[in-house]
Amino acid sequence: MDDLLKRYRVTEGSKFKLKDHDSRDTGGLDISKDEAAQRLQQYVKRLAELQDMLYAQNRWAVLAVFQAMDAAGKDSAIEHVLSGVNPQGCDVTSFKQPSAEELDHDFLWRAARALPQRGRIGVFNRSHYEEVLVVRVHPELLDRQQLPESERTADLWNNRFDSINGFERHLAGSGTAICKFFLNVSKKEQKKRFLARLDDPLKNWKFSMADVEERKRWSAYMAAYEDMIRHTSAPDAPWYVVPADRKWFARLVVAAALIDTMEKLQPAYPELSGAAKKELENVRAALEAE
Repeated sequence: MDDLLKRYRVTEGSKFKLKDHDSRDTGGLDISKDEAAQRLQQYVKRLAELQDMLYAQNRWAVLAVFQAMDAAGKDSAIEHVLSGVNPQGCDVTSFKQPSAEELDHDFLWRAARALPQRGRIGVFNRSHYEEVLVVRVHPELLDRQQLPESERTADLWNNRFDSINGFERHLAGSGTAICKFFLNVSKKEQKKRFLARLDDPLKNWKFSMADVEERKRWSAYMAAYEDMIRHTSAPDAPWYVVPADRKWFARLVVAAALIDTMEKLQPAYPELSGAAKKELENVRAALEAE
């Protein structure tokens, strides 16, 4: 599993180039969709086992961050990969346009409020990284944030990268394991999926003209993603640049990365003390005596 993940894991991004990552890559994995579905179910089962121990141990939290262009498959990846996880131990937060209250705080505030508790998996569907992606491509959005003019300088984006890195170092040092996924979909495949949404009445609701307008800024977004990954990849908060043109493969990579992250935490069910075991014996005796 780790050999596959090394292909997509970025822990030091200074030399990262997005053009080196093929959105149609399958890592040499030549299997049918049925075989992929079976393998994903095995991964889902293992994730459920790990999550149960994580919840019982109550020592670590796991944060999975998903970023991507529209139609890259974030929602379906989250749905399929976490389909077997107990809902009590998993929280999914979808970050939309910031509210007035959120805009009155620093840009990391709303992410900090949504962090998972110990023993839980937290999923960010979009995240604090929107502040160096969408806001960078649409700098007019900074006007709503009411930043002091002294902060709106050429150093703004590097300052935000520094803030994010410090934020994630703090989380990692406080017991939150982080894995971040950029679902790397091609412009050609996005067009194909957009057209499929238009052809399916049940999916029309997912589409808006704003999606087409954002496609016109594709190059700007790719430059922003590349710079983001260059500046915010770290051993304790790696990016996984996931080939997303084939959804079945993207889901396998996401599931494998989460399993790898959680297995390294070595979660285990708590061992009961002698007094606790004696209490259980008393409970058993009382029940059997009824």
